[in-house]
Amino acid sequence: MRRKPTVVMVHGGPGADHSVAKPFFGQLTDIAQVVYYDHRGNGRSDLGRKEEWNLTQWGDDLRGLCDVLGVEKPIVVGTSFGGFVALSYATRFPDHAGGLALVSTAAKVEFAAIFDAFRARGGQEVADIAQAYWTCPTDEGRELYKTRCVPFYTYENLGPPAWLSRVLWRNETALWFNGPKNEHGQFDYRKDLEKIKCPVLVMVGEQDPITPPAFSDTIVEQLRPDQVRYIKFKECGHGVVGDRPDEALQEFRGFIESIAAKMNGN
Repeated sequence: MRRKPTVVMVHGGPGADHSVAKPFFGQLTDIAQVVYYDHRGNGRSDLGRKEEWNLTQWGDDLRGLCDVLGVEKPIVVGTSFGGFVALSYATRFPDHAGGLALVSTAAKVEFAAIFDAFRARGGQEVADIAQAYWTCPTDEGRELYKTRCVPFYTYENLGPPAWLSRVLWRNETALWFNGPKNEHGQFDYRKDLEKIKCPVLVMVGEQDPITPPAFSDTIVEQLRPDQVRYIKFKECGHGVVGDRPDEALQEFRGFIESIAAKMNGN
């Protein structure tokens, strides 16, 4: 009998659900238990109170979920907004995780860099739509952003990605969180990254417009070289899993198996 590590998948958004992650991360169940959940105020979870829609609460919820399920030393995988939550959790409970995978995310969001990245990918009109939404989030601006800007999340820009139609959105949560004047623009984990003790896997696409590679560079710079593995995927946008599924799966497997070996005393 050998113990399998538990992967906790922390989905992106905010306001989305975990459904988009299951087809990919379900491929890891031969080497790990995989747990999915929707954040408070997201997807199919209860909305709760707006005052609870913040990274401190979401980080506490992640720790609380593990405690309730009896999960020890989880391998926490945070993608995009889920990476913000994973960093909230990991910097406040630095002894809890067995491993941390940060995919297309940031310890601090610099909106000017995002607008520049959209301009490089889609031109001035796309950059203007992105800037209008992120600067002053509204329902109308969000729908236009999904239609015109989100397609550039993928490298080949083949139109609105299929996952958009599968997600159960809670727009009110996104509008509460998003933008420079809200927590999205205010949180900053850069100085706290040195608290993280577990192994860390960082992955990003070189053509990612919403969490440009410089954001991941900043994370890696604050970690010990011996604790982090950093991969930048060429010809890849925000969706590392969507644009580079085979390479991403190989990296996840290697990361999980290395932690499992330590768990089993090898």
